Amino acid sequence: MTQTVPSALAEPTVTPPARWVLALALVNLGVMSGWFGPIQVLLAEQARAIAPGDKEAVLSLVLGVGAAVSTICNPLFGAFSDRTTWRRGRRLPWVLGGAVGGSLCLGLLSTADTVAVMLLAWCGVQAALNAMYAAVMASIPDQVPVDRRGLIGGLVAIAQTVGIVAGVGIASATGSIAAGYLATILWLVVLTTPYALWSRDVALPEGYRPEPFDLRRFARSFWISPREHPDFAWAWITRFLVNLGNYIGTLYLLFYVTDGLGVSEDEADDRVLVLTALYAVATVVTTAVFGHWSDRLGRRKIFVVWSGIVSGAAALVLAIPQTWPAAVAAAVVLGCAYGIYTAVDFALITQVLPAAAHRAKDLGVINIANALPQVLAPILAGVIVIAVRSAGGSVATYGEEWSVGYGAVYGFAFLVSLLGSVLVTRIRSVR
Repeated sequence: MTQTVPSALAEPTVTPPARWVLALALVNLGVMSGWFGPIQVLLAEQARAIAPGDKEAVLSLVLGVGAAVSTICNPLFGAFSDRTTWRRGRRLPWVLGGAVGGSLCLGLLSTADTVAVMLLAWCGVQAALNAMYAAVMASIPDQVPVDRRGLIGGLVAIAQTVGIVAGVGIASATGSIAAGYLATILWLVVLTTPYALWSRDVALPEGYRPEPFDLRRFARSFWISPREHPDFAWAWITRFLVNLGNYIGTLYLLFYVTDGLGVSEDEADDRVLVLTALYAVATVVTTAVFGHWSDRLGRRKIFVVWSGIVSGAAALVLAIPQTWPAAVAAAVVLGCAYGIYTAVDFALITQVLPAAAHRAKDLGVINIANALPQVLAPILAGVIVIAVRSAGGSVATYGEEWSVGYGAVYGFAFLVSLLGSVLVTRIRSVR
């Protein structure tokens, strides 16, 4: 006799109601604000207040260790949520617990007056918000049919982009570091509340929990064999490469504007803000449109391929002309390409997950392909620029060395993005 698959592990067939989509978007907005308000504003201000003479080193230490915690905790808490059998659902307790833990750690950050407390509290924020994020993102393949994931993934990506901007705005608008953290806590709690009420999370029956817990087996489960699951492996590789190209194109933007375009330091911040805003607007406009189009056609790969090619083309525009109008055009094109990629690639990835019982853990493993490029991109860009400057010797002036160096950086970004888009074609189980 065939055993009935419980709702928590079955492929969803009913599109969730609009209020669930709204709650999903709001909680994503809150999580991104909780991350990026501190990352972009508050932690830097705090590092300057605690150690004015070593503020760069302190900020690098806090962000670097925090990024490592994020990389580990996302798949880890995802795996824990896969095993949860709470009667109100397996994702909701991690969303609620993450919101409470994140709020407490942000509160501790608001009082931090030493580097040690600042580091400890930020690692706590990273762990808690990653518990939330892993559970929330797994709810999409849990509850959204395949033919609606492009649209809903796109709406979530828009909420995340807005959340980044909102987090920076909240942190910048408050009168002090402590007030910034407290406002971020309030924002996070308010935006999590609708999801707590309307999560529609489905409970996992006790008998369907993954095999009894064993530490060694649990640790081994994070390795997903490329031989057994080749499409998952190719999805991971392509996401890593496309994200690496995108981060190379954005993380060194300030230095590109000053050293590549020759803009004065007084004007550079305003120019970067313009480029970032154009990039964000283009991302938001294209994300939901192309996600919905992908759903209607029932195709994913063609969108991902072309988004990678267009993203690479934007990098070439930054590499070769190196003029302000070209940079403006590149920001718009790069935003459009990444908006398309963000919505459609997430839908593609949910279709190559190895097992319904491990959705959150497997999405956490995929998330490493998002986090790792953030660490590698500035290192690679710095190595390329320094190598070009060193090779230039007396042949070029200082400004020309920097210009050629950033040309090489964005040329590398073009090649990486192109390679990522081509390798998407190796995925066989998705059109």
